Amino acid sequence: MAPSRLTRRFALETRSASHRTGSATGGRSVRRSGTAALLGVLIAAAPVDAQDFNTTPPDAADQRPAFGGQTRAPVIDDRVDLEATIVAQGLVHPWGMAQLPDGRWLVTERPGRMRLIGPDGRVSPPVRGVPEVDARGQGGLLDVVIRPDFDRTRRIWWSYAEPRGDGANGTSVATGVLSPDASEITAVRVVFRQQPAWRSTLHFGSRLVFDRSGALFVTTGERSLPEARGSAQDVGTHLGKILRIDPDGGPAAGNPTIAGGLPEIWSYGHRNVQAATLDADGALWTVEHGPRGGDELNRPAPGRNHGWPIITYGEDYSGRPIGAGLTARTGLEQPIYYWDPVIAPSGMAFYDGAMFPTWRGSFLIGGLAGRALVRLTTDGDRVTGEARHLRGIWRIRDVDVASDGAVMILTDAPSGALVRLTPKR
Repeated sequence: MAPSRLTRRFALETRSASHRTGSATGGRSVRRSGTAALLGVLIAAAPVDAQDFNTTPPDAADQRPAFGGQTRAPVIDDRVDLEATIVAQGLVHPWGMAQLPDGRWLVTERPGRMRLIGPDGRVSPPVRGVPEVDARGQGGLLDVVIRPDFDRTRRIWWSYAEPRGDGANGTSVATGVLSPDASEITAVRVVFRQQPAWRSTLHFGSRLVFDRSGALFVTTGERSLPEARGSAQDVGTHLGKILRIDPDGGPAAGNPTIAGGLPEIWSYGHRNVQAATLDADGALWTVEHGPRGGDELNRPAPGRNHGWPIITYGEDYSGRPIGAGLTARTGLEQPIYYWDPVIAPSGMAFYDGAMFPTWRGSFLIGGLAGRALVRLTTDGDRVTGEARHLRGIWRIRDVDVASDGAVMILTDAPSGALVRLTPKR
């Protein structure tokens, strides 16, 4: 059956009727009406003034940016009309995705399932062989990536909240071989374990990005608890860090030497990084969750300290300052850009496809609380413009670019969806 289509222009409308999806708890293919399932949400998502996200008062009203354009960049006059095709829905809090060479998508569900989704929307039964995850709170099965040599090796890597006993857990990365029929993963082994473990269900970070040399970047969180927060500054831990590892295990060659630091550390002083990608030159860019205010876009450099929780453009959820309420200090990196109020960023892609010519060179970022696809334009290390698409419709958990240039998003919900975005014809 044809997938349901949603178009947002100056109003929202639905097209087509039904599609195929796997059930939330098993591998059966069921038929559902995409129009019926989403019509109420779409009607509620009325058009909004494109400028209003830049006029909303900040939460940390007394703070000031360190330089012009560090926040509230000019709104892009983005005249692209999007057509959103729901490829599959009924996914339980989908978190990460990777496109295979045959066009299918590997998608993780946070409760601990990995599935294959075809271009026709057919959803596979759960792939066997995924290790146990701790799916409490923000934990569970998280990101998944492949390398260009997948056709030959069929190896995949994924991150997850690994139970460590007695209620403790930590972010781990495992690798294994996807069987020829994609029904199971074999030769599974863990190549990284975040240390120390904590009894926390929050801030696992967990985006995975291969760099141009084949090393694997792993983002982590500082576990959120007040007693764990300062570990982002402790280079003897993996908490609140960007790590760079050998995909077979151990630190990657060429990592910075940090006095007293663990050899996997690339940069530190991060809060909870759930978005990461490479730009056209192969440099790593990340976006991390702030507290109330202070979501940050960074370009982490080796050995640099990004300041959390010493400096931040956010405030605590109580409304009180974080620490001494500083936004800058000598020796600590400033974010390239920040949001206040937050968008709650998760998932990020650098757009270099052909389908959206005016988007080439842009960063596309998912907004959870912001319920939007955020597009940023940059000039060097400065943000020059921001646009928000699909506003008010979905919590967007992950963003990727398909081989044909379409933009793919995962929506975060108990019945989440894989959605394909193309220009309206």
